[in-house]
Amino acid sequence: MKKHIYFLVFSFLLISLTTIAQTRTITGKVTDASNSQPLPGVAVAIKGTNKGVATDAAGNYKLLVSTSDKTLSFRYIGYKSKDVTIKKDSVINVALEADNRALEEVVVTGYSKKASRALAGKVAGVSVMADQATFSYAPPVFNTEEYQHLPESIFLEAKKNPLSTFSIDVDNASYSNVRRFINEGQLPPADAVRIEEMINYFDYDYPQPTNEHPFSVTTELAACPWNKENLLLHIGLQGKDIPTYNLPASNIVFLIDVSGSMMSQDKLPLVKSGFKMLVEQLRPQDKVAIVVYAGAAGLVLPSTNKKAEMLAAIEALEAGGATAGAAGINQAYQEAEKHFIKGGNNRVILATDGDFNVGVSSSGELERLIEKKRETGVFLTVLGFGTGNLKDSRMEQLANKGNGNYAYIDNILEAKKVFVNEFGGTLFTIAKDVKLQLEFNPAHVKAYRLIGYENRALQNEDFNNDQKDAGDMGAGHTVTALYEIVPAASKNNKTELQTIDDLKYQETKLNNKAAATNELLTLKLRYKEPAGDTSKLLQTIVTTQTVAPEKLSDNYRFSAAVAAYGMLLRESKFKGTANYGKVLELAQQARGKDEDGNRGEFVKLVKAVQLMDARASKK
Repeated sequence: MKKHIYFLVFSFLLISLTTIAQTRTITGKVTDASNSQPLPGVAVAIKGTNKGVATDAAGNYKLLVSTSDKTLSFRYIGYKSKDVTIKKDSVINVALEADNRALEEVVVTGYSKKASRALAGKVAGVSVMADQATFSYAPPVFNTEEYQHLPESIFLEAKKNPLSTFSIDVDNASYSNVRRFINEGQLPPADAVRIEEMINYFDYDYPQPTNEHPFSVTTELAACPWNKENLLLHIGLQGKDIPTYNLPASNIVFLIDVSGSMMSQDKLPLVKSGFKMLVEQLRPQDKVAIVVYAGAAGLVLPSTNKKAEMLAAIEALEAGGATAGAAGINQAYQEAEKHFIKGGNNRVILATDGDFNVGVSSSGELERLIEKKRETGVFLTVLGFGTGNLKDSRMEQLANKGNGNYAYIDNILEAKKVFVNEFGGTLFTIAKDVKLQLEFNPAHVKAYRLIGYENRALQNEDFNNDQKDAGDMGAGHTVTALYEIVPAASKNNKTELQTIDDLKYQETKLNNKAAATNELLTLKLRYKEPAGDTSKLLQTIVTTQTVAPEKLSDNYRFSAAVAAYGMLLRESKFKGTANYGKVLELAQQARGKDEDGNRGEFVKLVKAVQLMDARASKK
């Protein structure tokens, strides 16, 4: 009997050792062939199987292969796929070349829903997770995505409407969401295109502040690219850069939706990858708690500064159940208040598709809940994930009410941008309730139109009202706004103006100084310190002096290109002579250093939509 047992044990060990001998681990790094920069999210698969991984934030991968596996396949949207023969080497490094035709191929196959879904399974899914075994993508059968209807802002007469007041917006969710649609071969819904968020997705080269204020103000005035008889005013704010090691200690609560709607690869798995990257950025003085919600809310991890515990808790998360969002919000804020750091960064980071369906679930009730919670001094960042049931309008409003920002994460690269590249801006607020008010001089301005910011418009009386909530600005953030201006001397009747009848009981007339000065407008800005209740005022004068076309900054050209692109996607009646060719010309002139490749990606997206538009016109 003993001999029989020994024989079985020996046989088991022999089989195990043989199996081990027949497998080995391949490691390597995937980079961009043009600049040697690492490529996160590249799909690395054993050819002919569904086994594979994706590269991490540093472009590294690790994959177990057997002696029967012959080839590794490397695939990444926007780059040429590459197959590499597995040899005896245990390290396989690969450089991928950009494929200028990649997005065109997406467009060609993306006109039907069936083709779009088939393509999504082949392309969109490969940029999702850094630790998944497969790359399948299953789009939902029913699309219940929600977007707020935003009628475009109009041209207003400067004489009767001399003041324009709005809240800043550092959100950039619209751009990555629009990109998601285009990469799947579809045009985005018009209401998904918020032009100010598209413009503010990109970094701009504005000067750092040099005075007591936490940001600088830059302006530039020139002929409007899509209406040469009008002017385009570019306004840029640059938040103060603060090195990570100088940022105050953070008290963060990860609030993660683990309901059944979060099961797909582009939701909870991507959430987990993103938060893992964020954890790696944290310092010993930073603490994290994790609250999850599905049918009910629960504390998964009490506040701690131990990264190993954070990573283990994140890894263990699974999706299933209904969506009790309000309960999760309440518990997350309670946890943040419990460990509140005076003078520190106290923040809840909500990761969800926004599909709340248990308990308090109406937008109005949720917004009132968040408004009440912000009084505690805890800020809210909202991160949107997934497709099919994305509640974009709800998540944006929650972030607005919670003194925070909203980003949409469609792939691992976007997760890296939000959690790593923009770590300080995402987490640390340098100014809150930031409002702008422009007073136009009717002696030089007939009419004006603020491009975008439709849901950030304020009443003129709100500017001096410190009780009125407005947008917040993070460390290193930039904010850009554009105004199209009809000069007072313009004889162009093509610009559609909304006029107001003359008043019956009073007159509107200019004082003598208006025509004698070269002041085009006065720009006033109010903001509060993060823990302050009283606003501070900053103001500057913009003159009628314009910049010659050949001397325009890359900031001006590129922001104008993105604005024109947004108007084309929205089929705006104010697009003038804008077309995709002109957008490309402006954008390509203004790519600059483009170290993160975002401007180059924008050019590809413009080309993709240009091709879609051309094909649609032939039908």
